[in-house]
Amino acid sequence: MKASYLMCLAFILVFPVGRVLPQEPLKESKPAPTTRQISGAFEKTITKTVACRYLLFLPEGYGKKQRQWPMILFLHGSGERGDDLEKVRVHGLPKIAASKKDFPFIIVSPQCPEGQWWPAKTEMLINLLDDIVSRYDVDTERIYLTGLSMGGFGTWTLACEYPSRFAAIAPICGGYEPFLAGKLKDTAVWAFHGAKDKIILVRRSEEMVDAINAKEGNAKLTIYPDAGHNCWTVAYNNNRLYDWFLEHRKKTIKPDNR
Repeated sequence: MKASYLMCLAFILVFPVGRVLPQEPLKESKPAPTTRQISGAFEKTITKTVACRYLLFLPEGYGKKQRQWPMILFLHGSGERGDDLEKVRVHGLPKIAASKKDFPFIIVSPQCPEGQWWPAKTEMLINLLDDIVSRYDVDTERIYLTGLSMGGFGTWTLACEYPSRFAAIAPICGGYEPFLAGKLKDTAVWAFHGAKDKIILVRRSEEMVDAINAKEGNAKLTIYPDAGHNCWTVAYNNNRLYDWFLEHRKKTIKPDNR
């Protein structure tokens, strides 16, 4: 009897019944990524307000007859930035229009805010253009674009971003990225630059014109041999420029059905 009791006791001590020994908590394992790059997608609706002040010139006879008028969007240089529109009248088309009431174009001359520059304001500019077109008698086949210095850069930039909107452009002492110039192969371009310009070198205009023509475009460059940076004075006093604008209408590009 004693032997049996001892054996049973030993069994109980070695294999206790109904008791759970404490264990380390289990750690959840993460699956190893199969690749270091995964696909994703992002979408967000953003509401944005754009605004600017501008001068508007309406030619003599506007509103007296049912007709549509050609329009020029003019971009001033860096010295005319701010919130004083009188600065915008100093150079370029606002100055020309002030002495020529019979100037045959609607002219829109926006003002760039202080500390900003036209190439970064293309969204505002194209929306301003759309607003003017919606409220005035604008011939949408004869919308032209020009600008000087900073406005020359703005002219190249805006035209490259919206090439189908302009029948012809005239950037003066500006420049842009030649590898984007092919976008203007269907837009008439007449660029101007002073050979003695030390602020914006003449090669900036040459590069753009050459790149457009390399794509079988229609671009030309007038270089004034004795002019410096302010070559816009002689360029805008050239009546041939305005005749040249009126010779061009926006081309209708047929879709490629291949």
